[in-house]
Amino acid sequence: MEYRKWRYEDVFQIAALEKECFSDPWSFQMLADTFFSEHTLSVAAAEDGKIAGYAFAVLAEEEADLANIAVTKSFRRRGIAKELLSRLEAQVRAAGGRKMFLEVRVSNAPAMALYLKTGYVGRYARPRYYGNGEDALVMEKKL
Repeated sequence: MEYRKWRYEDVFQIAALEKECFSDPWSFQMLADTFFSEHTLSVAAAEDGKIAGYAFAVLAEEEADLANIAVTKSFRRRGIAKELLSRLEAQVRAAGGRKMFLEVRVSNAPAMALYLKTGYVGRYARPRYYGNGEDALVMEKKL
């Protein structure tokens, strides 16, 4: 598995992966706009030219918000999400970030388990945060 920053040509595959993994996916245009932002940090996991997973965060001063992380179904349970998160956190630290925040669906037990294992702590809930009315748990990690 190759881990690297996103390339613009990756955005097509990342948009398709968004649709595979999320009920409220980011659009191609949203992802493309994010790609060009000077505040976005990204990492992709690629194998044989295909994106197996990706993660990206938006950095504002010393705080970063994990915008999204996803791994395609056929590559799950191989430690890819953990590696993506670790590499993204390293980029945030290198850019001067001291904290990383994220929102996770309260029903997403596998994601919560990953975040807890990697040092994130639940801070508070955001009621009806997602489009379908589901609550989000806000989590934080000091880097």
